[in-house]
Amino acid sequence: MSELSVESTAREMVTAVRERRISARELLDLHLERIGQRNGKLNAIVSLDEERARTGASAADQHLASGAATGPLHGLPFAVKDTHATAGWRTTYGSTILADHVPDTDELIVERLRRAGVVLLGKTNVPEFAAGSHTFNKVFGTTLNPVDPTRSAGGSSGGAAAALASGMVPLAEGSDMGGSLRNPASFCGVVGLRPSLGRVPEWPRDNQWEATATGGPMARNVGDVALLLSVIAGPDPRAPLALGDPGSTFAPPVAGSLHGLRVAWSLDLGGAFAVDREVAAVVEEAGRLLSRSGAQVFGDHPDMEGAEEAFRTLRAWLFQAKLGPLLAREPDAFKASLADNIRAGESLTGSDVARAYAQRTTLAERMRVFFQRYDVLVLPVSQVPPFPADQEFPTEINGVALTSYLDWMRSAYLVTMTGCPAISVPAGTTPGGLPVGLQIVAPHGADRRLLEVAAAFEQARAYSR
Repeated sequence: MSELSVESTAREMVTAVRERRISARELLDLHLERIGQRNGKLNAIVSLDEERARTGASAADQHLASGAATGPLHGLPFAVKDTHATAGWRTTYGSTILADHVPDTDELIVERLRRAGVVLLGKTNVPEFAAGSHTFNKVFGTTLNPVDPTRSAGGSSGGAAAALASGMVPLAEGSDMGGSLRNPASFCGVVGLRPSLGRVPEWPRDNQWEATATGGPMARNVGDVALLLSVIAGPDPRAPLALGDPGSTFAPPVAGSLHGLRVAWSLDLGGAFAVDREVAAVVEEAGRLLSRSGAQVFGDHPDMEGAEEAFRTLRAWLFQAKLGPLLAREPDAFKASLADNIRAGESLTGSDVARAYAQRTTLAERMRVFFQRYDVLVLPVSQVPPFPADQEFPTEINGVALTSYLDWMRSAYLVTMTGCPAISVPAGTTPGGLPVGLQIVAPHGADRRLLEVAAAFEQARAYSR
């Protein structure tokens, strides 16, 4: 067997399987052993099916032995986010209403993963209907942070981030409306990319013309994020708003330089939100590291007027449209914070929704002009470090009370409203050792450039340590 471990990169694993230095069955065994060691405590992977995974790994080995062409993720163990329909596999959306739901078909992102050659082993845990950035539900319970199991793993892709950080899987995918890829990546010390709108198309979906949430890749390093993006990105005739660039754009190894990079650095987007002092210290040091590495760092930020109202309006409108009928039938099956958000959509008018889209349009134009002066914008991913897992959400920052369960996520969801790609890259830790991510934002469509900048920051941080 190769000298691979569950901490090896996904690219190393794929190469080793292709070169037959390790079999898909052996690679699966390594990960199942780690799952056995850690999942009982962390609760990151749910609906685990070892027997089906072993059958899939054996089929992967037979396929390779036949000499047939293999996909870019051939033989890699993989767990799909439990909000993504997976044919023949229990998919609960974290809700007791769908606790026994088994879809008949794969959604597009799962189609692409299977075609790329992954070996499915289970699903990753999510909050109820992916609402809120702390992963807990009444079906499977709470996912805990691998760095400190008394703390939240974030959400809604919290199971994915925790599984990655603890070595249970080499890659993971998730989705992001208000930070559901970025927050858990920051909390667990991994990398999570919210791509440009249209980069990772979705099918089926309730509204193909809606452009708030998107799927995206997660990994333990930027290069592996690019590898997974190469599989899940690209146009599809069933997704009319998909960008036209092929996924293969992201397949080559990623490298970049910070020298001469024009960086707009902002702690709070001009006072738009509060930031915990320990998080602020890490983000400030990241700015200094960028400068020492040759970047031109300026204290600046785009005008985000309207982003707050637009996000809250569209989120409530979308939740009500999708979940309102379920809430009416099963009023006791929803957590209170989600039920309140769904009901908030009931009073919205057409004028409210139209105003939200007009605000987004204005914001997108402001961002286009802003990025004529700068290559990237950097700011915190999360306003707080990982909070205690027995809390549903933070209630204060620096001693100042928050008024709703969304307030601590502004640093992520205001960026959502721009439509721009944003990535969370590990930037440091608090004095207590809790991970803190740096959010790097690039112009819409510049996902490859964003990955290059993130890889350069990742390398600069490794050198600095």
